[in-house]
Amino acid sequence: MANDKAAELYVEETTHEAAERGKAATDQYGHALVHIDPVAERKLRMKIDLMVVPTVSLLYLFCFIDRANIGNANIAGFQKDLHLQGYDYNMILSVFYISYVLFEIPSNILCKKMGPGLFIPTCTLLFGVCSFGTAFVHTRAQVCGVRFLLGIFEAGMMPGIAYYLSRWYRRSELAFRLALYIVMAPLAGAFGGLLASGILKLPHIGHLHTWRMIFLVEGIITCGLALISFFTLTDRPAVARWLSQEEKDLAIARVKAERVGTTEVLDKMDSKKIMRGIFNPVTLGTACIFLLNNITVQGLAFFLPRIIATIYPKKAVIFQQLRTVPPYIVGGFFTILFPFLSWKTDRRQIFFIISAPLIMIGYILFLASTNPQVRYGATFIITSGAFSFGALCNAQVSANVVTDTARAAAIGTNVMFGNLGGLVSTWAFLPFDAPNYHIGNGLNLATSTTILLLSTLLLLWMQWDNKKRDKKDIDAELAGKNAAVVADLDWKHPAFRWRP
Repeated sequence: MANDKAAELYVEETTHEAAERGKAATDQYGHALVHIDPVAERKLRMKIDLMVVPTVSLLYLFCFIDRANIGNANIAGFQKDLHLQGYDYNMILSVFYISYVLFEIPSNILCKKMGPGLFIPTCTLLFGVCSFGTAFVHTRAQVCGVRFLLGIFEAGMMPGIAYYLSRWYRRSELAFRLALYIVMAPLAGAFGGLLASGILKLPHIGHLHTWRMIFLVEGIITCGLALISFFTLTDRPAVARWLSQEEKDLAIARVKAERVGTTEVLDKMDSKKIMRGIFNPVTLGTACIFLLNNITVQGLAFFLPRIIATIYPKKAVIFQQLRTVPPYIVGGFFTILFPFLSWKTDRRQIFFIISAPLIMIGYILFLASTNPQVRYGATFIITSGAFSFGALCNAQVSANVVTDTARAAAIGTNVMFGNLGGLVSTWAFLPFDAPNYHIGNGLNLATSTTILLLSTLLLLWMQWDNKKRDKKDIDAELAGKNAAVVADLDWKHPAFRWRP
């Protein structure tokens, strides 16, 4: 009955009409009211890919380098020069995550309010200054203070960029575009190791030696990129100078046509929509998965150089730094592969289920063998499974909300949970547990096993709830509700379906 009525009410609009403020681009049954020329859309998508993705990818590369370069500095004399003992290094890592977690959701709400075109370059400049400042610390208290500030300014980057890209891409396209910047995390591990090795070959920079030069050089590069991005990062399609008016209308219409019950792409913030994003069942389930995954991913970022050092204890520091590069390159390949397949299939949940066993196998090998070759090989298997979750999880929560405000809140929640996992990871590999790290490896085996179970259960729940929604009478559910009330329904709209 609902489908018959939808057929009767279906009216095509032009992309200009669909892009107009205050007009819906779907009917009340969730069907798009606009026909989009696939050739024109493909050309537009390519243009957006070339103009938007490279800038945010480069900024995120140095975001992750500035966060994780402490791992490279650690085996280049950082602990010794600062007289760190016992759990001091773990405590320094934790300080970063305390501020990182606390400011995650507020940062993404601020990103929406300021606009990503201003917010993202500002954050980049500020955390670049923090990285630069780390070169001049001399006490544990000083480095803790700088790392706390670094956490504040980096908190908005991952969710902010994910939210920013959701302004430009359809839900099926988003995971792959997120992967194009999130792949910078494993590449940062690879490039960071290479860059650190190159910097350490220099005798000194001014009066700075060894690990201090790593922070100095990388901080200067970050600040330079931030200043350039103030002029190169376009806030949203409507203000893109490199798009014609027809292309702007198409860019807005194609995103709007996927959002049932909405009349504008960039809605005004209100608490109800924020709560819809945070307490969305798929947001919370996916965020728990991302938390567990980040125990592995962030643990690798901070401890892989140390783990490699225990595998090759008699080798030089530069040899150990270079051995951190290949696992990250392999991880980067899978970070792109799984989201690319997700784009082509418009599915995300199944790739959670495929990726988790790879992580499990890697940590089983770590626990079962002390052979250096086996353990080094296990790092490749772990990175193959672990690194794609960043793109897939953020794309999943973005695909399962409707309004722009709910999307900002959902992505912020997902990344906040993920960074709680990062906080746990700072205590996963403890000094007394070296060199085999049974506690750290066992913890990561447990988290990856739980990811597999949670991902499977969440997929089954989404399918079950969609069948329940199919039985609803949409007309009866929406009777008596005005456009503003319908827009606030978000994922509670009767025509909404979960997108696995």
